[in-house]
Amino acid sequence: MQWTKNYPPGIRWDADLTVKPLYALIDDAVAQFGGNRAVDFLGKVYTYAEIGKLVDRAAAGFQKLGVKKGVHVGLFLPNCPQHLICYFGILKAGGTVVNFSPLYSEPELMHQIEDSHTDIMVTLNLTALYPKMAAVLGKCRLKTLVVGTMTEVLPFPKSLLFPLVKGKDIARVPKDARHVSFSSLLDNDGRYSPVPVDPRIDVAVLQYTGGTTGVSKGAMLTHANIYANTLQARLWFTNLEPGREKMLCVLPFFHVFAMTAVMCLSIMVGAEIIMHPRFELVPVLKDIDKKKPTMLPGVPTMYTAINNYPDLAKYNLRSIKACISGAAPLPLKVKQRFEELTGCRLVEGYGLTEASPVVSCNPLEGVNKEASIGLPLPGTTITIVDRNNPARLVPDGEPGEICVSGPQVMKGYWNRPEATAEVLLDGRLRTGDVGYIDPDGYTFIIDRMKDLILVGGFNVFPRNVEEAIYKHPAVEETTVIGVPDDYQGESVKAFVRLKKDQALTADALRDFLRERIGKHELPKHIEFRDALPKTMVGKLSKKELVAEEKAKYEAGKRQAAQ
Repeated sequence: MQWTKNYPPGIRWDADLTVKPLYALIDDAVAQFGGNRAVDFLGKVYTYAEIGKLVDRAAAGFQKLGVKKGVHVGLFLPNCPQHLICYFGILKAGGTVVNFSPLYSEPELMHQIEDSHTDIMVTLNLTALYPKMAAVLGKCRLKTLVVGTMTEVLPFPKSLLFPLVKGKDIARVPKDARHVSFSSLLDNDGRYSPVPVDPRIDVAVLQYTGGTTGVSKGAMLTHANIYANTLQARLWFTNLEPGREKMLCVLPFFHVFAMTAVMCLSIMVGAEIIMHPRFELVPVLKDIDKKKPTMLPGVPTMYTAINNYPDLAKYNLRSIKACISGAAPLPLKVKQRFEELTGCRLVEGYGLTEASPVVSCNPLEGVNKEASIGLPLPGTTITIVDRNNPARLVPDGEPGEICVSGPQVMKGYWNRPEATAEVLLDGRLRTGDVGYIDPDGYTFIIDRMKDLILVGGFNVFPRNVEEAIYKHPAVEETTVIGVPDDYQGESVKAFVRLKKDQALTADALRDFLRERIGKHELPKHIEFRDALPKTMVGKLSKKELVAEEKAKYEAGKRQAAQ
């Protein structure tokens, strides 16, 4: 474990990682920081003591609905107080949380509800949410909808104005046995029946993912998995001051990164969560300037948007002292520019759903190596194995598949023993990412195995090409994929979004790239677009572009055959 020699001062790889039931985060925060501000939702403030009482009442309410061990409850919510309250209320009631993305289509929702055995769902009476759930309510095993409102969590006078100003965004909800209001869920004295939990055995969250292979699957994350990962992140961020931090939360709680590294970490250190329903640039900048958050976890596209905002000088960003970027590679230019603007340390981390999710991170104090995902967190071991023979470890510096072991690694995939056996091998989680470890113990990702482009027998890793394109001063965003090629098998295609008021041609970009990447890596096709597809957390997505190019190729073949 050569990385331990480069650990920052005060951090031990063999640190104590004693785990508890995940809801102990709330109980401990109430005991230690009860009078502190816990949540600021668009100006509505809750203390930790108030949140603790609401969680207990939610637990009692869920138990009245039949929630106990083995019962799965879905959360179909944006960032809002109801999400946090119900998340921990479900766990205290003995149930398992199933996170659902509000971006899902009806078929995706149907699949996940049936696959996860979700019988109760929590949502809001917003037209962007409720109609989707109403549409599937009678078509699948879902039996009960708990429906909240925005007015019950907004401050005065926003709570009065919302129905007037946003009336068209409010859905009509029937009053019948299948619908339970959030307010009635909480209409009790908070005396729930405590449920014994074995943190290492009992599943706290079913977090759905495409996984390292195949269709969407539910990663079984135990109480111990998520608690340990929260504790690992807490140990890594040595400069956090319990009870004095403010976390600006714009990443969605239904995504595993925000669930652990934002929501759970904030509660563990008694931080105030400045909660936004989603990332909107100007409101975020205003809150940084006004409310002075000290932490801002995000994704590279978010930091890019801040860096390039033309009126950024109007806002003081200097309150931020630490940021972790995840979910996608962080371009060096983006990191350097954001650090110049804020004076904070922006470090790149790495994780995946199956690891709760954080695996490694660059240190706040110490060396941040360009393009590295840093050092394994305490208690975490990264190994590199032969891609064709995963039982064989490869020497340092040699590329192979990244594997992870540690207390944060999932129990397995829900009801999918074969898929579990494919990724959990000899106590190690196979990530599907290709990388290597340098002599100092820093891990470098070359790319996803599934994203590898084979050009005439040569391997091309999209990340290498993307990093080179990002060095052009006119480029705002880019993503690179392989497209079908009758001669070479595949060829490289780059999709590029330019900065405002910038111009660039495909030939000029290729000329720029020739000195920076190999001839076989040079994009044969370059397409400029006004926007590039993104995932639910805002990272650039290749999936839609790959499907689009494949459809174009097949249509061309059909036309040629006619």
